Amino acid sequence: MSRTSTRFRTIMPSSGRAALGATIAGGVLSGLTAAPERVGRLFRRRFPTVAVTGMTGVGKTELANRLTRRTSGDGVGEVGSAVMERRTRRSRRLQGFRFLVVPGDNAATRLSALDEVFHDEPVDGIIHVVANGYATPRRVAGTSGQATASREEQLAAELEDWSITAHRIASMAVRRDRPIWLVIAVTKTDLYADELDDVVEYYSPGSGSPFGTKVDELRALAGGAKLSVDVLPVSSQGGDRTSAVSAKKAGAMVDALAVRLAQLSGHV
Repeated sequence: MSRTSTRFRTIMPSSGRAALGATIAGGVLSGLTAAPERVGRLFRRRFPTVAVTGMTGVGKTELANRLTRRTSGDGVGEVGSAVMERRTRRSRRLQGFRFLVVPGDNAATRLSALDEVFHDEPVDGIIHVVANGYATPRRVAGTSGQATASREEQLAAELEDWSITAHRIASMAVRRDRPIWLVIAVTKTDLYADELDDVVEYYSPGSGSPFGTKVDELRALAGGAKLSVDVLPVSSQGGDRTSAVSAKKAGAMVDALAVRLAQLSGHV
């Protein structure tokens, strides 16, 4: 045994060595216990969760697929899926988003999904998808044939759907100790390309429109400083010869949404 180790044993009595060992072991144990939590926080910062909400037929899954660069051949569910779908966007910088696409039908599965994303495991942000009354109508369960609905009926249903979602967003916001963000994604823009500015205004806070008024009510309930709101046009379609939105422009809209999400999440 070296002289150094002998001196150490002489200076440090056995009780002191035991205490030191216990201190070191406790520190190591605490570090190991805290490690998963730190890793979880790091992962959450790099891959925040985003709820994708909206009534059935507005194109939630299509938009999530575009954001995550999926195609229709990647096992995409049918329009109007009754279960919550999950998508992940990854970048070369090991950052991205985990999208939770909430079912649009007023069914038990939808309410359960809303509870999950806004209460059980609160998300970091929300993309609420609207379609200016052009949501694809869905047949009532047990019926056959093509579903029909007027644009006015679809706008009214969209507003009712937003009321349900906004209530849960407000409940989540008041429980959080940090701000959350909301992006209202206006889809199917190829169907009303000439009216795009007016349509975006309709969904914007402060516009005085039926939808804008409900957004103002949400901000009042949640606290304006705790909830940021953006309204962005997007197009999951576009590119064919008859479309009013070219493939390039449709891609640019989705890219602009992705950039805004990165800004809101602190990735850039």
